[in-house]
Amino acid sequence: METIIFLETYKSGSSREAVRAAERLGYYTVVFTRKQKRMDQRAEYSDVHEMYLVDLDNYEEMKKKIRCLQEQGKIILSIVSFIDSYVHTAAVLTKYFCNNRIMIDPILKMENKILTRTTLQDTSFNTNYASYKENDLVDFMKKIHLNFPIIMKLPDSTGSKDVLLASNLEKIEKNVRKLKVRSLSSPILFEEYVDGPQYLVETLISNGKVNIIAVIQQEISKQERFIITGYLLLLDRSSRLYNSLTDAVCSIIKKFGMKDGACHLELRYHRGNWKLIEINPRMSGGAMNKMIEVGYGINLAEQIIQISLGKEPNIQKKHEKFVFTQYLTVPNSGKLKRVTGIKRALRHEGVDEVYLKPKKGTYLYKPLSMGHRYAYVLASSHQKEKAIQIAKTAAKEIKFHIG
Repeated sequence: METIIFLETYKSGSSREAVRAAERLGYYTVVFTRKQKRMDQRAEYSDVHEMYLVDLDNYEEMKKKIRCLQEQGKIILSIVSFIDSYVHTAAVLTKYFCNNRIMIDPILKMENKILTRTTLQDTSFNTNYASYKENDLVDFMKKIHLNFPIIMKLPDSTGSKDVLLASNLEKIEKNVRKLKVRSLSSPILFEEYVDGPQYLVETLISNGKVNIIAVIQQEISKQERFIITGYLLLLDRSSRLYNSLTDAVCSIIKKFGMKDGACHLELRYHRGNWKLIEINPRMSGGAMNKMIEVGYGINLAEQIIQISLGKEPNIQKKHEKFVFTQYLTVPNSGKLKRVTGIKRALRHEGVDEVYLKPKKGTYLYKPLSMGHRYAYVLASSHQKEKAIQIAKTAAKEIKFHIG
């Protein structure tokens, strides 16, 4: 039985659509999860043929479970993850059990934010940065000569959880204390904040060739954290800005040495230069797979599965439409009583999908991480401004009633 193992999945989004794609392609799907909650909700994962509760930080436990699956006659073709923190783990296990054409080193450098900066040392794509450990903070700040404001993050930060902004030394001291609570022994990455429009680029690399799948302009809500609340799929590939962006992306990926796989990059256009904000060795989660499918007719999650199996991806566009996704957050924390306006939002012409994450009784938080986005409206049109207008207008119909 030809089997693909997934290290963790969410209920929706890119990771779940990857599992569905694998099943649709005729493969036996197995999910290793560390969440007891997923096991309790097993019936909601009909596309997962087998699910196991496994410590995803314990290689030996996972190897033992994989050997058990092999003894049952399952042929393990690939082990993948579309979830932060487990992409590298999946690559190591794939190399061990499947010997697929996967390189582990580029993944490790992308996952670790400090290694990302050292990989891009002496390139124009880097921001000014420094790594803080346990030395005297005041002395450290005098030596590094970074201009305020400064972004502070842990090397393994994901989804804005451990990304903080500081505009003075007092705020830096406060942020250091916060981040040390999260990880006492971890160094902290300091980066000069750069302004400018921000773009997300989804890429697929096959046999060393970098394919730009999608370029998305981002809207960022800068409150206590940097939360991305709007995504616009762009179509203008003839502009000078677009061409310079794709050139920068190809150069960056080549510096990391990735030959096969997927990654997404976030870049800002700052004073005539592209600056890398982040690079991650996986496709974006959330609505990204759906956006690309609506905009181009490409199921990117499915093509990533194909690459993991050593096959050539099919990235031929079937059509082209602008797509805008508006995410919703809540202004105050509290327990969710009810949500209204979902059906009204769906009735707006051009709305392709409305997604609601929390159930009644869930405690909602004002946005401190990307995980605190609780719904989205995805809309498309052949006109850019129309797609944006539809999504934003429909999103206003949705109200979270919090007690």
